[in-house]
This record gives sequence, C-alpha cells and structure tokens, in this order.
Amino acid sequence: MTTHTENRDLPYSADQMYALVADVESYPEFIPWTTGARVRDRRDVPGGEQMIADLVVSFKVFRERYTSRVNLIPAEGEGIAKIDVEAIDGPFDRLITRYSFTPRDGGGCTMGLDVDFQFRSKIMQRAAGVAFELALKRVTSAFEGRAEEIYGPA
Repeated sequence: MTTHTENRDLPYSADQMYALVADVESYPEFIPWTTGARVRDRRDVPGGEQMIADLVVSFKVFRERYTSRVNLIPAEGEGIAKIDVEAIDGPFDRLITRYSFTPRDGGGCTMGLDVDFQFRSKIMQRAAGVAFELALKRVTSAFEGRAEEIYGPA
C-alpha cells in the first residue's frame, strides 16, 4: 500500500478551494493525466452531498477508468470542509483520498491531502510507486494554479 500526506497553505479561502476540488467534471481541463471526467449521480445525503464520478487517467502506455464515491462535506460555521473520495470500481484494490480545507487566521486556508492506494496489478503498483509522490504534488499544484486562474493572483 502507498500513502501520501500533504498540507499546503494557500492564499485562497477554504470555500474557494473546496469548490475547485468539488468540480470533478472540470478536472480534464487542468489536472495532469486526467483525460475524462463524468458525474453519473449526485444526491443530497445527511451532512452534505454525494456523487458517483468516473475518471479516466492516461499516463504513457497506461489508460484506466475508475469510479469513485465522492462525499462533499461543507464546513459548518468556521469549521473545516472535507471531501472524501473512495474508488468503488476500477484498477484499485484500495484508493481513498481525503481533502480538508481549514480556514487560516488572516485569510487563506490550509488544504490537506491524504491518499492511500493499492493497485490490483503488482506491475502497475510498482510503476505507480516510482512516480507517485511527484504526481500528487503536481495534482496539488494544479489545484493551486486553477485557483489563480479562476480567482486571480492572491
């Protein structure tokens, strides 16, 4: 199993960053290696909203589609907003991604990212393990770049 944890202090509000991450259908426009995204179902659930989303990821000779359950948990008051993602179909034995958006005193937020994954294929797991850390840092940077594009420089 491979894990990654990252926290980034960003000049954008927790609500702004939450909205960017929740906009799954826009991922192919700015997330590296994401070539397709579709939300199949969206419904209100206690404490927030749930989506079933398909993503297509292409990297060199690999092209994989997977389906995830995405739980959107908005902040209450001055609290922490969260987005929890779990793959329910595709090439993974396990893929859990947790985003958190914590407002900072004086403005901006800390965006947290925790990922835990295991491919079914040992070959894919080894191939992914080599570039995993770099790939996740590029994804986090892509969200930051998208925030600047949409909300302007901080």
